[in-house]
Amino acid sequence: MPKDSSPDPLRRFVTPSRLKKIRTFAKGKETPFLVIDLKTVAKNFDELKRSMRTAKICYAMKANPHPAVLKLLYKKGSYFDVASRFEIDQLLRLGIPASRMSYGNTIKKARDISYAYQKGIRYYTTDSYDDVAKLAKFAPKSYVTFRLLLEGGGADWPLSRKFGAHPDLIYRLIKDAKKQGLRPYGLSFHVGSQQRDIGQWDNAIARCRYLFDALKTDRIKLKAINLGGGFPAKYLHPTEPTKKYAQQIRKYLKEDFGDDKLEIIIEPGRSVAGDAGIIFSEVVLVSTKSETQGVRWVYLDIGKFNGLIETLDEAIKYPIFVEGREQAHDTSEVILAGPTCDSCDILYEHFKYELPNNLSEGDRVNIFSTGAYTTTYSAVAFNGFPPLRVFVFEE
Repeated sequence: MPKDSSPDPLRRFVTPSRLKKIRTFAKGKETPFLVIDLKTVAKNFDELKRSMRTAKICYAMKANPHPAVLKLLYKKGSYFDVASRFEIDQLLRLGIPASRMSYGNTIKKARDISYAYQKGIRYYTTDSYDDVAKLAKFAPKSYVTFRLLLEGGGADWPLSRKFGAHPDLIYRLIKDAKKQGLRPYGLSFHVGSQQRDIGQWDNAIARCRYLFDALKTDRIKLKAINLGGGFPAKYLHPTEPTKKYAQQIRKYLKEDFGDDKLEIIIEPGRSVAGDAGIIFSEVVLVSTKSETQGVRWVYLDIGKFNGLIETLDEAIKYPIFVEGREQAHDTSEVILAGPTCDSCDILYEHFKYELPNNLSEGDRVNIFSTGAYTTTYSAVAFNGFPPLRVFVFEE
């Protein structure tokens, strides 16, 4: 970690009593592995539900599709954003009905649309003429939301360019969809994952207002806005609390839509599961590259290919502590890297973490806020390393 003068730098991420129990639970297990704290998942979901009140929560299961997480959220009333027939099948195997699912991926094969429709899914998202044509043919009379293109400025993990279309194209797509027998239901957008600029929602909601008004002249009345994700997890650099995000977003909706009756949908993933995970890793090697280069290279037994892909471009900065030495003062900057024989498997080189000077092989490292987008991004067997193992802590 960078230098932190607070008496207990861990407290922002987990309570001392909870951490003690999780570390006891993790003791003796071979690293690397992820521990998911279901109590934190439940707390985060409940907080979001209280903060957004009337919004329908569609959990983005790509963030963390562990069966224990999905079953917990289903019991709490969550809906689910699915992106493939494989995610659909997983939910169905768990007894979660298609009525709780919406197919949010704008990139889908015709046979996958047909499969989803046959299973009972009636809500889809689109952003192109070809996809509208496939939906009209293989998911007739379904409810469709249309995704706006946003730049994702202010987000640690932007989702720009690949998804969505400009408002003028969306306007024409909606009219085309109606002609083909689909039911234009609403607009959707995503301001970028781990979005730090709450004002990005203001801009997006204003664009929605413009399209709602324009479509009224064509006798098309949209009923919903899908605000996507973007709510943050607790990484190294603090963000505003969920409550503050929700207050501002409700304000923007009020300013643009007044008392209009709208269905508001949100698709959180990171904000629900991120804080609930701790990766337990181990130091494999500490070295330097020359006699004159003082910066140590610290190699962990986890890297980009077995769970930490979001360190690409050093985008997501996880809280990292050496177990039992969180408040060590004799520290210095290090470069952190993973265990594989790929030169891009470097986690943090430009942004310097500080770790104890007497760090050595076998020391255990805890990587916090790793409950989202770690297991799902884990490679199958690069260099033969297995996918990241998961343990669920339910106490």
